[in-house]
Amino acid sequence: MRLPLFTSLFLLGLTSLAQTVAPPTPALLIRPAAVFDGETLHPGWAVLTEGSTIKAVGPAAQLTAPAGARILELPGLTLLPGLIEGHSHLLLHPYNETSWNDQVLQESEALRVARATAHAHRTLEAGFTTVRDLGSEGAGYADVGLKQAIDRGLIPGPRMVVATRALVATGSYGPKLLSGFDVPQGAQEADGVDGIIRAVREQIGKGADVIKVYADYRWGPNEPSRPTFSQDELNLIVQTARSAGRPVVAHASTPEGMRRATLAGVQTIEHGDAGTPEIFKLMKQRGVALCPTVAAGDATSQYRGWRKGQDPEPERIQQKKQTVKAALQSGVDLAYGGDVGVFAHGDNVREAELLVQEYGFTTLQTLRGFTAGNARIFQLPDRGRIQPGLLADLVAVAGDPTKDIKALRQVRLVIKGGAVVKE
Repeated sequence: MRLPLFTSLFLLGLTSLAQTVAPPTPALLIRPAAVFDGETLHPGWAVLTEGSTIKAVGPAAQLTAPAGARILELPGLTLLPGLIEGHSHLLLHPYNETSWNDQVLQESEALRVARATAHAHRTLEAGFTTVRDLGSEGAGYADVGLKQAIDRGLIPGPRMVVATRALVATGSYGPKLLSGFDVPQGAQEADGVDGIIRAVREQIGKGADVIKVYADYRWGPNEPSRPTFSQDELNLIVQTARSAGRPVVAHASTPEGMRRATLAGVQTIEHGDAGTPEIFKLMKQRGVALCPTVAAGDATSQYRGWRKGQDPEPERIQQKKQTVKAALQSGVDLAYGGDVGVFAHGDNVREAELLVQEYGFTTLQTLRGFTAGNARIFQLPDRGRIQPGLLADLVAVAGDPTKDIKALRQVRLVIKGGAVVKE
């Protein structure tokens, strides 16, 4: 049977790919001034990688390089696990460049994917080897394709945990224009038993690693946020996702939205702007973590005219600081991510700096959060720490990041899966 031309070319391409064998990754013996293993700083330690994983860790004098290994001498540098970004949108770019509405309505998916390719590269070079990307914001399942391109080595970028389209109650999200006009939405609308089950399963079938739901939002363009999904609907979302082995994360900023999401059993609550001590107590009891995303509010407030350092703090920033203080006092588990995309990709460390400098976090607490802490909360047991058997995702920075969080900006080396991707 004669095959159509495009089919023949496709099969030929598959054959060529199958015949291409990637060269083996050489073993690396890395000798920095110190190793931060995700929990503790160890001066004088070294790390040996073999293939894509960590082979050995310990005092430098006890580790020897096998035949053919490359030795990396890193005097003055600290080696740490690849950083994990807890809340990103690689398919968005800063709102002071283009508004969210215009990105969703006027930018083509091809343009957004091309820009996201650059975002992924910048993120990796900033030392973030994993990102939890929480919504394509009107770009459909483009985040799945971006993840696949990275995983196949077509483009450089971090490992991605993707949420695809995200779920919203009908009428609650945006863009919002004049009534009577139907426009593309930034997330997938779903309501009721049949609609919710179908939407969750569709997203999982298309490649979602995690389901994101907007538990509250603004019904009108100038309204405050209010709960959107009912308790039964949120319960159903979590149950449907959990049966397929996927966690659910919830955008929630109101106490009632946070309460419903917590009772439903989500993995994390994103933002939590108006969280109360009572809500945080409930979250702690239920094992739900908070990702406060302080950098997003800091950025958007400045976009709206706040001259930071000159003008009084906007009410939104003051409220956020009170909320985060209450969260810290409650002992609720904390995830770490800045909602990057609202501000520039590659500037991910902005969240860490703000938490330490303005929100009462310790440097060590924050460093642990962006490594071992995020890996634990996001159920990624193969990364976030430096220990034998885990992925060789590593970053070397100048100075000591356990004492100065700004050291995270001084990235000198990035290794992903045992391969040097920035040197």
